[in-house]
Amino acid sequence: MVDQTLIEQITRAVLTQMKAGKDAAVSGDGIFATVDQAVAAARQAYQELRLLTLEKRETLIRAIRDAAFANAAVIAQMAVQESGMGRVEDKILKNQLAARKTPGTEDLTSRAWSGDHGLTLVEMAPYGVIGAITPTTNPSETVICNSIGMIAAGNSIVFSPHPTAQNTSLTTIRLLNEAIVKAGGPDNLLTAVAEPSIEAANAMMRHPGIQMLVATGGPAVVKAVLSSGKKAIGAGAGNPPAVVDETADIAKAAKDIVAGCSFDNNLPCIAEKEIIAVGRIADELISYLQKYGAYLISGRDIERLMEVVLTERTEEMAPGCVGKPRRVYGVNKDYIGKDAKFILSKINIQAPDHIRVILCETPADHPFVLEELMMPVLPLVSVRDIDAAIDLAVKVEHGNRHTAVMHSKNVDYMTRLAKAIETTIFVKNAPSYAGIGVGGEGFTTFTIAGPTGEGLTSARSFTRQRRCALVDAFSIV
Repeated sequence: MVDQTLIEQITRAVLTQMKAGKDAAVSGDGIFATVDQAVAAARQAYQELRLLTLEKRETLIRAIRDAAFANAAVIAQMAVQESGMGRVEDKILKNQLAARKTPGTEDLTSRAWSGDHGLTLVEMAPYGVIGAITPTTNPSETVICNSIGMIAAGNSIVFSPHPTAQNTSLTTIRLLNEAIVKAGGPDNLLTAVAEPSIEAANAMMRHPGIQMLVATGGPAVVKAVLSSGKKAIGAGAGNPPAVVDETADIAKAAKDIVAGCSFDNNLPCIAEKEIIAVGRIADELISYLQKYGAYLISGRDIERLMEVVLTERTEEMAPGCVGKPRRVYGVNKDYIGKDAKFILSKINIQAPDHIRVILCETPADHPFVLEELMMPVLPLVSVRDIDAAIDLAVKVEHGNRHTAVMHSKNVDYMTRLAKAIETTIFVKNAPSYAGIGVGGEGFTTFTIAGPTGEGLTSARSFTRQRRCALVDAFSIV
């Protein structure tokens, strides 16, 4: 359990210290008035980082890990207070996860070829200064994760935080820069502007001093970096289906789905967004979902919930076309990342404190199924068999190729879905967050690049290959 009073005391102390540092114009904290200043400082830091050994680079990364882990609770509390999204205890875990399980310099490998004509060596080299756009959903976790991976690769970073979580992101940047400098690293390896905005983000993307762009966010920001003319990595949206077939351990599946869907109030793009129940197991699954923290609504309550959490507009038909105007739904941003109990209160349902998810049965074409809500609202669609389940899962994932989840003991079924849906992450018989290393094996990342194909990014994703060839020499065989 998080000690709320202690966290608030620490947060006030950190903010006071930050203000004192700002008033005293302390250099090296990474925060600048303009994009030009931020890029220039990052460029200088990159030149200094290039002179350091790989061993020293790893020392800086260890300092980042320790600072992020030690301040995980403070910046988690700040993120929830500032953005109004998510759960403090889950954000603490995410910060700690990023600090401990993001790969460092060990992720970088070299290759060599030797033979009759000499020796050729290929090494992973930095790009230089990376421009990184971070989301409001993971404002500190993305900064921590990207900082470790990008510095491990030898780069400096200009961050462009989302304005609705700017204080959290800027606080994290200051904390990590302080740790880097104390460990003997250069000032301003991480930079940002003091007042993030769309205009500042666009200026950063166009800046000639930025060699690479990395965007973690929605479709619009990914499209922007891919249109920049620079090398770009885009980590976009997801709408992960959770398929449960008749061979699954239904009780465990229900418990795992509630845990994954409710993690940080469904803010992670990997989180279960809809359930597809195969065969006759739907009633049993619903019963277990309720046991593990889901609140089932039906009928008029579903309609009321739609009126609260969705926006609606009418899309008029083009001239000359025949048919009725089409209703187009979007997500009401006021409810993204909010607690299930809070959302239920808006439709006059007073739910118990243990409720983590709002559950409802819907048809396959319901907007709750088709839209990425990013809130703990979980529609369940029943289908006749595994063939229908796979077809529907592929359809509602929308080709994002992000994440899918399946609960089954039939290896053939799991194989078929994996091949059909082609997602970057495919989690079997576990909560979705196992795919980023929570309760599962493997490293973590908060930049999952489906649109550009890098998948789960790590230090090697932020490098370019350089080749050195020595001809007719240094072959010892």
